[in-house]
Amino acid sequence: MTIPVAADDGTMIADLAHFDLVREMAEFEHHKPWPSGIYARTLFKKSDFRLVLICMEAAATIKEHHADGTSSVQVLKGAIRYKTQGQIYDLHTGSLLTLGASIRHDVEAIGESAFLLTISWPDNQELLAMPHRGYGT
Repeated sequence: MTIPVAADDGTMIADLAHFDLVREMAEFEHHKPWPSGIYARTLFKKSDFRLVLICMEAAATIKEHHADGTSSVQVLKGAIRYKTQGQIYDLHTGSLLTLGASIRHDVEAIGESAFLLTISWPDNQELLAMPHRGYGT
């Protein structure tokens, strides 16, 4: 992994970063046991973009929440159950799902799993105009 230089608020200063996701997932194993069966790391953060690697043990859940930006979930390992808008999506390794901003959803690991979460973050004016802010519950 190339470690991007970050400002005090965690925003990356570099415009380019390289990550070995297999290696990142292997490093997560050193942090077990994971609280709530989940381990996540923000790999890259800009004012308009987030990239988060999330690993989950079997049956771990991320309770219903939303993100204020358009997002995608790409399953790298295992399988997850993604519930949103009355639908259930069983996503397996290689699956990709996209979701519009502020749509509530929850995630459950069907087995030991890992996925890459990408969020296109709204600018500050858009955030301030929203009736809710951040990762609401």
